[in-house]
Amino acid sequence: MPRAGIALGSNLGDRLANLRAACACLREIANAGEPIITAPVYRTEPLLCPPDSPKFLNTVIEIDFTGTAIELLNTTRAIEQKLGRCPSAERNAPRVIDIDILYFGDETINNDSLTLPHPRIGERRFVLQPLADIRPDLILPGHAVGIADLLKNLRSEEPPLVRLTENIGRDRLSERSERKKCE
Repeated sequence: MPRAGIALGSNLGDRLANLRAACACLREIANAGEPIITAPVYRTEPLLCPPDSPKFLNTVIEIDFTGTAIELLNTTRAIEQKLGRCPSAERNAPRVIDIDILYFGDETINNDSLTLPHPRIGERRFVLQPLADIRPDLILPGHAVGIADLLKNLRSEEPPLVRLTENIGRDRLSERSERKKCE
């Protein structure tokens, strides 16, 4: 079963609660008994967003998923809707939750719906840093070096990230209330 790396971001509302709710929903669709790996949460400056966009909180989660990458994409889009993401005509507009599939095992996909690995993964500190925290040696299809090396060699105008938490994990009581948002 493929491991899927998924980036999470939020810059509207209770950003940390939004990330935790998204993680709870992703735990629900993950293969039972397989490890779920969560990265620290970082506060980041908006990148390529409209002026005066609020700062983001970003993290990465890795799960096992039974199904195809397109099925995972459809599921993550449904989770975004359930958690209150509204469609916007404005590119990179502020959002309650953003869920992006970074990789799906060793698959490479390039179609109108999905490109894997994510085409800009190597250009974004807000993705590379949390991913390097959990999978520093991962070499993605089409890449010659691991995630930690991509981060080390990143040439970006992004300001440094601010680490807020060790990981997105929560106690069982909190997870139960967040899971209700997924139903």
